Amino acid sequence: MVLRLAAPAVAMMACHFSFNLIDSIWVGRLIGPVALAAVSTAGFYVWVALNLGELVEIGLIAVAARRHGEGDPERAARAAAAAVVCALGAGVLVSVAGLLVAGTMFRLMTVPAEVATLGHAYLSTWLLGCPLVFGFFAMEATFRAAGDTRTPFVMLAGSVGVSILLDPFLIMGIGPFPRLGVEGAALASVMVRGGGFLVGLVIALRRGLLRFAPRPDWAALPTIIRVGAPLSLAGVLLSVIYMWLTRFTSRFGTAALAALGVGHKMEGLGFIAISGFSLAASALVGQNLGARQEDRAREAVRLTVGYCLAVTLTTAVAFLMVPGRLVALFTRDPQVIADGVLYLRVIAFAQIGQTFELILEGALAGAGYTFWPQIVSTTLTALRIPLAAWWSQSFGLLGIWLALSVTAISRGVAMALFWKGGRWRAIRI
Repeated sequence: MVLRLAAPAVAMMACHFSFNLIDSIWVGRLIGPVALAAVSTAGFYVWVALNLGELVEIGLIAVAARRHGEGDPERAARAAAAAVVCALGAGVLVSVAGLLVAGTMFRLMTVPAEVATLGHAYLSTWLLGCPLVFGFFAMEATFRAAGDTRTPFVMLAGSVGVSILLDPFLIMGIGPFPRLGVEGAALASVMVRGGGFLVGLVIALRRGLLRFAPRPDWAALPTIIRVGAPLSLAGVLLSVIYMWLTRFTSRFGTAALAALGVGHKMEGLGFIAISGFSLAASALVGQNLGARQEDRAREAVRLTVGYCLAVTLTTAVAFLMVPGRLVALFTRDPQVIADGVLYLRVIAFAQIGQTFELILEGALAGAGYTFWPQIVSTTLTALRIPLAAWWSQSFGLLGIWLALSVTAISRGVAMALFWKGGRWRAIRI
């Protein structure tokens, strides 16, 4: 049951994660460390945008799935139509905001001028396609809420495959394609997801999963936003903190900035697996507590942690044993590889902490106990900024990497204490 619930979520998240990963690998290998640092720093605003886009996705899945469960597909389709329009509109707002603040953002991160120039070019191009990316999220949620996980997965996997092939052609100007550099990587990323959105839109309309007539269910939007906002805003906060950490990292040069981006993406591989298992833990705890089977809920969490540790212990060992080979997937620059190796070796231990943090956070959410765990988790995440500022003065770049690792482990310990404390048992939903 645990694996059956976790596997689809892991596969979908892996596909979403792959787009920026593909851009970074091709840019780092075809252009160099300055371009890699530029894509990495621009990527933090991209992650802010993606988390805001997921607000509609998370909320729509909850609302539309409830309507389907009530045997009212008409209202589900009208809610989905409202969500698609909302997603496109939100994408336009996020694009305009990004274009307005991009220059200020790179100045605040104090990155070198050449990194800021290329980063601005990458981000500006990506933002032009942001509304279609948001629409893609809404289409994915429309299918999943109706119980169809195959169609959005095929759309995502197909988009990833096309992106892998299209990136080098647009970056280097191979054949009839223009040589666009970092802008080509951004263009490929948004083009394939924009194409996926249009394909999904046609399929959903033909299946009756979207209904714009007589009118979308605008009354569903407040609920969609309320349900999706907490997880979305938590992701935005994490991205903003990474932006601020860039200020400290930039003191150690372009190679350190590139290494931060590479390390963040490699760390994300473990995060994908953990998040999938976290969703499974949340569902299983909710179901079993609803059936008044607390012992089964506890056993489900124990099994979920065990399965996930099999994955994250493997990534931790890889980070410790072969970090150089992993970083070399992105770049041949020796200094970036050296800084990236240090990052992966320090963050390896955090893989274990993140396993307990995210799975137990999901379990607590399934029990309806979210307020204090979220407060503590957010506080510990925010501590990365003063710790990085303090420790970087004493230990250099190692101090920044330690701030990331120590706070991740601390969040795992905190969630374990919340789960073991048992206050979630008194929550009634």
